Amino acid sequence: MVTKEIIDKQREYYLKGNTLSVDKRIAYLKKLRNVIKKYDAEINKALKEDLNKHVFESKMTETGIVLEEINYVLKNIRKWSRDIRVKTPIAQFYSKSFVHPEPYGVVLIMSPWNYPFQLAIEPLIGALAAGNCGVIKPSAYAKETSIMIKKIINDVFPKEYVEVVLGGREENKELLNEKFDYIFFTGSVNVGKYVMECASKNLTPISLELGGKSPVIIDDTANIKLAAKRIAWGKIINAGQTCVAPDYVLINQKVKEDFINEYIHIMGVFFDDKNYKSLPRIINDKHFDRVLSLIDFNKVVFGGDNDKETRFIEPTLMDKVTFDDDIMKEEIFGPILPLIEYKDIEEAINAINKRPCPLALYLFTQDDSVKKKIISRIKFGGGCINDTIIHVATSNMAFGGVGESGMGGYHGKASFDTFTHYKAIVDKATFIDLPLRYPPYTKLKKKVLDKVM
Repeated sequence: MVTKEIIDKQREYYLKGNTLSVDKRIAYLKKLRNVIKKYDAEINKALKEDLNKHVFESKMTETGIVLEEINYVLKNIRKWSRDIRVKTPIAQFYSKSFVHPEPYGVVLIMSPWNYPFQLAIEPLIGALAAGNCGVIKPSAYAKETSIMIKKIINDVFPKEYVEVVLGGREENKELLNEKFDYIFFTGSVNVGKYVMECASKNLTPISLELGGKSPVIIDDTANIKLAAKRIAWGKIINAGQTCVAPDYVLINQKVKEDFINEYIHIMGVFFDDKNYKSLPRIINDKHFDRVLSLIDFNKVVFGGDNDKETRFIEPTLMDKVTFDDDIMKEEIFGPILPLIEYKDIEEAINAINKRPCPLALYLFTQDDSVKKKIISRIKFGGGCINDTIIHVATSNMAFGGVGESGMGGYHGKASFDTFTHYKAIVDKATFIDLPLRYPPYTKLKKKVLDKVM
């Protein structure tokens, strides 16, 4: 079996200590950075062919984020890789205690098609920084980008260090039937459940970066003009095919009409005369049909145009939506934005809390008490106040879900931690050996123990 051969070779490479040198990790990360820059134009071309991504959007959401992450890791990797001294209880006199960061070993990274370059390479950066070997399984849907990823990885790493496995469901199953030391999966909730089931057979630790219906709350104090612009931007990035895209809007009824007008206006600014050439396309016919089926054209107040031949769906705004509508029963993953009215902020809070934990939440308000209320009373992975999506574009905070939207986090130090086991060590002196802990347990020993513990 090809995958078993790959894993066996990587495990042998790892067990020989080939990945433990921090200098070597740094050298390979620098080489990876240089090769990504070298193939910048080819990466952009692949993303254009797979998703019709504009070169600016590719830089902003794919390669730029990856290069920033490498730079951040290179600045901090030596500090993260050091042993961490901790206090030792007096009862353990004389000894020193420390925590030693060690890699898991051979890890599997399964990445999706919507940000096919970023979501394959960014987890790899953390895995490499921590000292692991890795197998990347990119999505078959983003064929050209997956081929490009394999080309880059082959240029940088020996196969026994990092390898890319191309293919579809059969290759996924084959990989998940093997024993890895850690699995990092980004994708849908349903597939995530299957990955977790497979991992449980070997008690393999995992990270699941999933999705769900990420809500936006707009209250009556919000800057509506700015809210419309920032929500529209968050929705059209990658044609809404973003796990943290604004999925639906809970809006105070007092400001709904103003928001609709501003949203329609800003779409006219973004796409003058409805020139949607720079808008990415839906990844394939299956997803195009699914997204289009969610539109209730009786509730459309803007957009709705579509073309199956090019898999184009116009940014669409739907009004008077309820939680019983089809569009509210699954993650949209397309450029459609439903509006649901509320009268009181408690109504909005209760509506979200009745449903699975979202990966992201966005709040537009000028009221500090509302900010505190939303942050403290609604469980969600992460989010923004008065903006959308940008919380994921930093190496200084962990990104991840909670509950049905995932488990585990990554980016920056969190990525290093995700792919690291922190081994606790007590180094005990041999020049002294206190008899207190050894039998026989006398009354005198009990008195001494009472004083030191």
